[in-house]
Amino acid sequence: MQYPEAVNLPFNGAIIKEGFRPLRPGEAVPAGSALWVVLRGNDLVLVEEKGEFSFFEGERPDWLAAGEGICFGTWHGKPLFAVPLSRKKEMPAGLVTEPFNAMEERLDDRLLTLGGLAHQVLSWDRHSALCSRCGGSMERIPSTWGKRCTGCGHEHFPHIHPCIIVLVRKDGEFLLGRKSAWPAGRYSLVAGFLDFGESLEECVHREVLEETGILIRNLRYVGSQNWPFPSQLMAGFVADYAGGEIVVDGDELEDARWFCRDSMPESLPGKRSIARWIIDTYALESVS
Repeated sequence: MQYPEAVNLPFNGAIIKEGFRPLRPGEAVPAGSALWVVLRGNDLVLVEEKGEFSFFEGERPDWLAAGEGICFGTWHGKPLFAVPLSRKKEMPAGLVTEPFNAMEERLDDRLLTLGGLAHQVLSWDRHSALCSRCGGSMERIPSTWGKRCTGCGHEHFPHIHPCIIVLVRKDGEFLLGRKSAWPAGRYSLVAGFLDFGESLEECVHREVLEETGILIRNLRYVGSQNWPFPSQLMAGFVADYAGGEIVVDGDELEDARWFCRDSMPESLPGKRSIARWIIDTYALESVS
């Protein structure tokens, strides 16, 4: 199997642990040639040579605005800068864009993971420009990703949003749903954000019932994935069918069905996602 454990999935730190050292704002940035992790919306801006992709390397390129960029770590000793690039700006010659959600998974997992981390850093920086309590300007808290309001003094830290994702099994079948915005034929697992006052387990029961009308039992946790779009933590579960008939809510899902290994939907989530890892591991491979 491509990813033997959930921890091996892209966007989790284990993928880059051999070469990555995190740096937080205010910490010394090593001298030397830098790697520029450039984000254009939800696309990575990359150098492509003979089908191989890499970050732009060297001195700050003149097509990036002076002063832009956050150093968030080093990769094999070279500083990594996360930098946004406006979609209105013409793409520099010799560079290409690659969407994080590209149907064809062409990027190396380490490149993808570093890009996802840069996306998360830039998203937090953009959405924490002003204090949500009083609207005042913010300043960085040294050696952390936190910020402090210069007006009321309130401290803010990166927001990580917990979500659940679950495979429901019934004998040799498993439950998959479809959102209207997805590509034609795409089905995936039931998923959703935690609500106030909920445990992860309570959230799983509620989401499955709300979206599909199905009751579940024998719920067990199987793994998690950082999903930096912009800042989710996906907690994965497997559960058994306990009762009910499928009734889709018409809001979150437009369809839900029972599938089996011999009758699969036209399209499944990409292999880089915990959704696909759970399907491959606990449905198609029939792991208990």
